[in-house]
Amino acid sequence: MSLTAPLETQQGVQIRQQVLVLYLASSALDARVIGWSTYDGTGATTPTTGDSDVPPYETGLDALKDGWRLFQAAQLLPPQPGHEYDTSFLKHEFFFEKLVQR
Repeated sequence: MSLTAPLETQQGVQIRQQVLVLYLASSALDARVIGWSTYDGTGATTPTTGDSDVPPYETGLDALKDGWRLFQAAQLLPPQPGHEYDTSFLKHEFFFEKLVQR
């Protein structure tokens, strides 16, 4: 089995992954969502950039309460001296997943 193969239950039901990426205003999970992306491994939807002006959740904690499982949070890295005010990527990135039957 490769890493990209869908999981299959003992009953033969295929399980697919949905991924939600939330960019929060700070490193706290209850911070406000300022950016997001979604990916649907079921193929039922095809989300793309700019689908909505409204985030799917107000905070990362709201996503947890709705059943999303947090599986990765961005490492907190201080800016290099002299680059404290540079703009760059959104650094408070959290990856969530849901496993759903297809």
